[in-house]
Amino acid sequence: MASKKLVIVTRKLPDSVETRMRELFDAQLNLTDQPLSHDDFVKAMQTADVLVPTITDRIDAAMLEHAGPKLKLIANFGNGVDNIDVAAAAKRGITVTNTPGVLTDDTADMTMALILAVARRIVDGAKTIPAGEWAGWSPTWMLGRRINGKRLGIVGMGRIGQALAKRARAFGLSIHYHNRRRVAPAIEAALEATWWDSLDQMLARMDIVSVNCPHTPATFHLLSARRLKLMKPTAILINTARGEIIDEKALTAMLEANELAGAGLDVFEHAPAVAPKLLRLAKAGKVTLLPHMGSATYESRIEMGEKVIINVKTFLDGHKPPDRVLPSAP
Repeated sequence: MASKKLVIVTRKLPDSVETRMRELFDAQLNLTDQPLSHDDFVKAMQTADVLVPTITDRIDAAMLEHAGPKLKLIANFGNGVDNIDVAAAAKRGITVTNTPGVLTDDTADMTMALILAVARRIVDGAKTIPAGEWAGWSPTWMLGRRINGKRLGIVGMGRIGQALAKRARAFGLSIHYHNRRRVAPAIEAALEATWWDSLDQMLARMDIVSVNCPHTPATFHLLSARRLKLMKPTAILINTARGEIIDEKALTAMLEANELAGAGLDVFEHAPAVAPKLLRLAKAGKVTLLPHMGSATYESRIEMGEKVIINVKTFLDGHKPPDRVLPSAP
């Protein structure tokens, strides 16, 4: 029997996924779930036939210099691959795969939850009873904002943006969107969505803005200080995509100055670090912060693992993996 290929997994995965990996490959697991040290990561790059990292593992050109001659596949456990220099990997003959299409519903659910949480001050309200601060109902206490009839502007109308639009329509929100390309007329009609060619014009007119586009060099600080200033002071901003898409420093300054009604963030520009000013704003009830929970369901994590296994097995069997990621065109 041919020896199994060494597959090194950088973080703890669901038990069922790890068990199947052990059955199929010589899988080296991370049972502690602690991020690998730099030296351990270098060793993994030097010895693995296949590396299974997650979105928290930064694999840039410098790290890829440590890749051993056996390493031919990096099977990312994650929807995005902005943590990997795909072009540098390709130059070294290393294929990169990801796990697309798994997180759509879970992320759309969490985005809708954040919209409700910020507009209706759910987190603020939930804190009051355990803290002994609730003295009974009052006509003017803990007032939020109704979302029915408001305008939702979606930045990025891909799978997640469209799934969010379907949910938001059920809550009576009017759907608007900005995308690199206008979606198909049938999709636009089904969602009763209004397309804005100009992101600036859309931002200035929305009551709620949700960021649902991928992080690329073109979308870094897409919501810049200038663009954030276009939003209405009564508007709220939601981000369940990537922290780097928003100028977090500018957003924080606007929240401090009450130039926005609120924000809900599941991602941060310098994650896992969260700026102290944002933490103070969260304590003051001006922003709702979540620890990157958008896709955190049992179902999604298992499906992601299953996709990783399919990509690895297909590749090792000598075929093109289904979720291969190609370098971006220059």
